[in-house]
Amino acid sequence: MQFGICVGLAQLEEVLPAKPDFIEEHIQNFLKPGEPDAAVAETIARARKSPVPVAAANCFLPGSLKCTGPEVNLEALLQYASVTFPRAKAAGMEVLVFGSGGARRCPDGFDRKKAFGQFVELLRKLGPIAGKAGVIVVVEPLNRSETNLINSVAEGAEAARAAAHPNIQLLADIFHMLRENEPAGEIAKHGKLLRHVHLAEKEKRTAPGVMGDDFRPYFAALKKTGYDRRLSLECNWTNRKEECLRAMQVMRSQWKEA
Repeated sequence: MQFGICVGLAQLEEVLPAKPDFIEEHIQNFLKPGEPDAAVAETIARARKSPVPVAAANCFLPGSLKCTGPEVNLEALLQYASVTFPRAKAAGMEVLVFGSGGARRCPDGFDRKKAFGQFVELLRKLGPIAGKAGVIVVVEPLNRSETNLINSVAEGAEAARAAAHPNIQLLADIFHMLRENEPAGEIAKHGKLLRHVHLAEKEKRTAPGVMGDDFRPYFAALKKTGYDRRLSLECNWTNRKEECLRAMQVMRSQWKEA
């Protein structure tokens, strides 16, 4: 099992005392899909030399690049992916998180079933591009305050299964699960699809140890499925250096106790 932190490579020094197994970057800021390869060559080289692997990245699509509704430009989406995925692999990334609540939000008055179908269609086309690049795209369910499409692990699993490609899998974000009052048992139901996990405390998205949330029921569910991949802290920080050290200790301790 690997425990990591969602943080930019530029801030790596702040989190090194916590001894993360990996860090999770920001796709748009780090890989800059809208810019030429030369603009990110040095950044990718730094990632490859990092003392802590840059194994994953989140925030796949900008809100302006819609993947549901009447403004979908499938060609532009696939072009974006064809640039992003090879760059991610070159940087050493294995997992790319497809949350992107703004991009996938179903517009008011638009049929939700049709929006879900658009999302699945995109996933089906992303699968071969991800497979060729050698990365895994994970569907991230988000709570309803962030988007109105795919708000539960079950819905995320439905989309990933419908994509029917080994490079399209599922993420469980325990923060979003807590916000949606999803029981830990949902992880056990869909554990075979899980390739990545996010974590933060429920009330203010704080790091483990700030409010004292108990994640052990969710950790026990992950263990029941045999999950032994990656788990990232995706939190709001007041003092990242201090809180990160405590958070990693709390997370590892609760994992051991679950």
